[in-house]
Amino acid sequence: MDKEIRKVDDVRDDITKIDYEIAELFEKRMGFAAELALSKKQAGESIYNKNKEDEKLSDITKNRSNPFVIKGLEEVFIQMMSISRKYQYHMVHQRDRYIENYFTEVPELVMFPDTRIVYPGVPGSFSEMACEKFFGADVDHYAVVNFKDVAMALNNGDADYGVLPIENSSAGDVTGVYDILLENDVCMVGEVFVKVEHCLLGCPGSKIEDLEVVLSHPQGLMQCAPYLENLDVKKVSVENTAIAAERVAREKIMTQGAIASRRAAELYGLDILDAGINFDKNNVTRFVILSKKRQYTENANKISISFSLLHESGTLYNILSHFLYNDLNLSHIESVPLPDQQWEYRFYDDGYEVVGKNEKSRVKYDNVGRLIDMSGMYVIVERGNVVRYFMKDDAVKGNSTELAGFLTEKCHLPMEQLTVR
Repeated sequence: MDKEIRKVDDVRDDITKIDYEIAELFEKRMGFAAELALSKKQAGESIYNKNKEDEKLSDITKNRSNPFVIKGLEEVFIQMMSISRKYQYHMVHQRDRYIENYFTEVPELVMFPDTRIVYPGVPGSFSEMACEKFFGADVDHYAVVNFKDVAMALNNGDADYGVLPIENSSAGDVTGVYDILLENDVCMVGEVFVKVEHCLLGCPGSKIEDLEVVLSHPQGLMQCAPYLENLDVKKVSVENTAIAAERVAREKIMTQGAIASRRAAELYGLDILDAGINFDKNNVTRFVILSKKRQYTENANKISISFSLLHESGTLYNILSHFLYNDLNLSHIESVPLPDQQWEYRFYDDGYEVVGKNEKSRVKYDNVGRLIDMSGMYVIVERGNVVRYFMKDDAVKGNSTELAGFLTEKCHLPMEQLTVR
């Protein structure tokens, strides 16, 4: 005899009762989790114990026959144990003095009469416009050839702050900038947004129909791609939009044009053959302000992090859940292939602190690719090697034994498992 099918409301009532029971048991479980955290701290044990969690998953799912239920139980308990760990890290959290000792919170970025700013390109570039928008036109600023030269100038002490484009609203990330940030001991201490209007420039007296070659930065060419498709021209990439304008002016070839700004046209005496040729009329580029100074402004509310994960199911899902639990809004994520590691990637994330929260949000992660809550530090660990740590908008190389000691004490990571570089 077939089982009687009950009414929808009756079934929902039973589910609701179970949901309330689950909620009560979950709250009770979290109480025991807090007690366990204190016991672990007293015993000197690590909060995270992979073997124990794997055993728990195995015990919970054994003797279950429905594959869907087994998978569901695994997902539920993985999340529940992850939440429990976050709560336990919070319970054993002790205020450390590392940030106060090594970083300076300032009302605004430190500036002196002799402060120098470096940007890529030549005068008339959008990077120069970003520099002047953030620091003012009167500040001492100068140009270098490319992005790497900006980092080199900061490392050598030739400049106090650097300006680099990092993302465009229509063409995406600016190639190579994230790698430069990771390869150099510099901090991200600010950002500025510049509205970009691209113009087609040519030598005085030249005409659009006579152009055979158009020069610009790869981003400029991408942002104007639909327009250029209607022109029978060769597209040539150069280091910067203003460099393209300077070259056209210097070489005086009538069949050669450049995609650059109105300001570049004025500076280099070129004609504006057409204006606003970028396909996105709300085209905006985000620039980051870099410094060797370990400082952050008191109103900083954004963090950029970089990490790589084991090539396993669920690792990215697990790490991104920590944005939720730390009240961060994930505004951007980018994946870049890791060199010499086929089908493995480095991820770049931007996150904002959620407005209205009473406490500053923190995002952390440990040597198995999961974020952990650890008292004000953002730590990047790749395959057991600590490679960087972050504070708010700052990024600094982790290259001291002090950092290893800090991680051992605050993150409960065994010293023998850490290689700081």
